[in-house]
Amino acid sequence: MFSATFLDKGEPEVKKGKNSFYCRFIKRIFDIICALLAIIVFWWLFAIVAILVRVKLGSPVIFRQMRLGKDEKPFELYKFRTMTDERDENGRYLPDDERLTSFGRLLRSTSLDELPEVWNILRGDMSVIGPRPLLVEYLPYYTERERHRHDVRPGLSGWAQVNGRNAIGWEEKFAFDLEYIEKCSFAFDVKILLLTIVKTIRRSDILIGKQFRNGRLDIERSHRYEGVSSV
Repeated sequence: MFSATFLDKGEPEVKKGKNSFYCRFIKRIFDIICALLAIIVFWWLFAIVAILVRVKLGSPVIFRQMRLGKDEKPFELYKFRTMTDERDENGRYLPDDERLTSFGRLLRSTSLDELPEVWNILRGDMSVIGPRPLLVEYLPYYTERERHRHDVRPGLSGWAQVNGRNAIGWEEKFAFDLEYIEKCSFAFDVKILLLTIVKTIRRSDILIGKQFRNGRLDIERSHRYEGVSSV
């Protein structure tokens, strides 16, 4: 495994927009209010999706996966299940694209699979707006600058999400994450939230399965820097 610092291009440290009054004291209140409103207004949608997932995909209804949160602390992310448990003759899971059903694709394309993340917001694991939480295994593959994306709580949506989502490369995605941290403010959060609603309704920039422009970050970067001095 290579050293993350080797990949650093020497950019200046990310400005701490997180230290603004809004980010330190108001943002958490904003998150709780938004999450509670979502539950109160859309409780029926949560129930309908949960029932459909149980009928079409079986149990468990909720998919759980460890992701990296604020200050690089792992937390358990909640989503509605979108894939089956089909395995090959050796008991290994089939590729994701083969286990992703048409119903699961619908949930992902409409972002309905992410509804349970409001519980992560209420628990304090996540924020409404912030860099999307990624796999714990990716941590050694960030540059030192990119690791600043963990200076704030990860978000249900974020600046990278409304600027291409899965249709942009990892470097672009991380650049948008760091720009968000530099500019974090109430007005910026509201702007991203409104853009998220528009893009969700239009179902734009949503790629699924093999449509993804990027593979796993750890595999992509380990291959790219294969042979480089490691630690």
